[in-house]
Amino acid sequence: MAAVSAPESQTASTEVLLGTGSPATATADAVVVGLLPAGTGEPPALAPGADEVAAAFDGELPALLALAGATGKADEVTKIPTRGTLSAPLLVAVGLGKPEDGDVPTAEQVRRASGAAARALTGTGHAASALGRIDLGAAAEGTLLGAYAFREYRTNGGARPPVGRVEFLFDVVDDLQERQLRRAAAVGRAVGRARDLVNTPPNDLFPESFAARAAALAEAAGVQVEVLDDAALAEGGFGGVLGVGQGSSRKPRLVRLTWSGGDAPRKKVALVGKGITFDTGGISIKPAAGMDHMTSDMSGAAAVVATTVLAAELDLPVAVTATVPMAENMPSATAYRPGDVLRMYGGKTVEVLNTDAEGRLILADAIVRAAEDSPDYLVETSTLTGAQQVALGMRTAGVMGSDEFRDRVAALARATGEDGWAMPLPGHMRAELDSRVADIANVTGARWGGMLVAGAFLREFVPDGLPWAHIDIAGPAFHAGGPYGYTVKGGTGVPVRTLLAVLEDVAENG
Repeated sequence: MAAVSAPESQTASTEVLLGTGSPATATADAVVVGLLPAGTGEPPALAPGADEVAAAFDGELPALLALAGATGKADEVTKIPTRGTLSAPLLVAVGLGKPEDGDVPTAEQVRRASGAAARALTGTGHAASALGRIDLGAAAEGTLLGAYAFREYRTNGGARPPVGRVEFLFDVVDDLQERQLRRAAAVGRAVGRARDLVNTPPNDLFPESFAARAAALAEAAGVQVEVLDDAALAEGGFGGVLGVGQGSSRKPRLVRLTWSGGDAPRKKVALVGKGITFDTGGISIKPAAGMDHMTSDMSGAAAVVATTVLAAELDLPVAVTATVPMAENMPSATAYRPGDVLRMYGGKTVEVLNTDAEGRLILADAIVRAAEDSPDYLVETSTLTGAQQVALGMRTAGVMGSDEFRDRVAALARATGEDGWAMPLPGHMRAELDSRVADIANVTGARWGGMLVAGAFLREFVPDGLPWAHIDIAGPAFHAGGPYGYTVKGGTGVPVRTLLAVLEDVAENG
């Protein structure tokens, strides 16, 4: 064993390791290999890295797996007993799908296959994997994401624990591989933290407790913390955060986390994330069906907190300041109303036409405050509009903002496997937000283009000349269906990996 990671989030227990030797002779409970689809009527082909395993079966393994129903399609998992052919008693073959370009699977294909294998290995103590020989970083990252399990509220921790450890075997282990594993472990830990926060129920995660958890994570990583309570918010003039939060007995907060960027930060990036710990819609109340999913309305905040801590843990040479508004949107005798006018941080006034368009109100305060630090870039992310789901579905984030930077962020989102698509902000949208009594209204009277309208509203609070991007993750942040690849049910941790990719890209390229 050459290297051991420490990848745990609060609720995950899987470890990833580096080791030397052959998967065919590994002392483990299971061995994982990859499969690729072949032509019609042909058995699946073994993916790179499985030569020694194939040799142990005298070349008959593809045909044997085909008899068991394996085709090599993405996310397909086939298990067969080895009956002494390998040292491990179980062989787990996972489909990678057809390579998109050439013969080698992409990083995302490896990531998804590793996640599917990790889910299939639930209850297993130790597995050896050949998938790292294709792409170690992607294999380790996918394993950790797929093995994630939120068990904090399960009696006795639930039925079966995640796979205990997964070892990636090579003939020789070098420094590059150790660095790749450490980075993958850090990413897995960060996504796990974001998922933990999203999955924590709102009776335990509310603005005050969320702020405390964010502060604890940040302080442990050497990140500077500032927390504004409701009195400080009132003194500072944060009318959007206070307005949204005034209907709840659990008062709002605004958290500021600052990573210095180490000794020589090359650029300064502001991150902003929406932290609505529960959203009833307020006086403009939501339908009851599906309202339980509104526990995830703080996914943007969770991602921003986790990413800022991750930047410090990776010692990224870029200064990062996170501005995270937190509020609970509740109907009560003290709740804000349709028709109210809020004076936002910085002085601009907003007429509230719908209290269920609350995220943009707390984000407007946070964006103005974040811009006061004179960042080189600003990235905001939020579960902002149901219109994002209508336009792009449940897995693709909508990215809006400054054209060049927007396209850069969307491309990085796709490269990480989180997926993002650049969307326009047409100039005519602003006129639709004209208010009868204030500087701007928080919604329009039209049904169409709701995602773009929200982006146009946020643009009003971004200073001219500041490159910025808004990532709407209303669909991708929470998965209500069955698991697939490395995506499990509940909070997904999107867009932690996109935000990290942006920070690394800025650190390298400015």
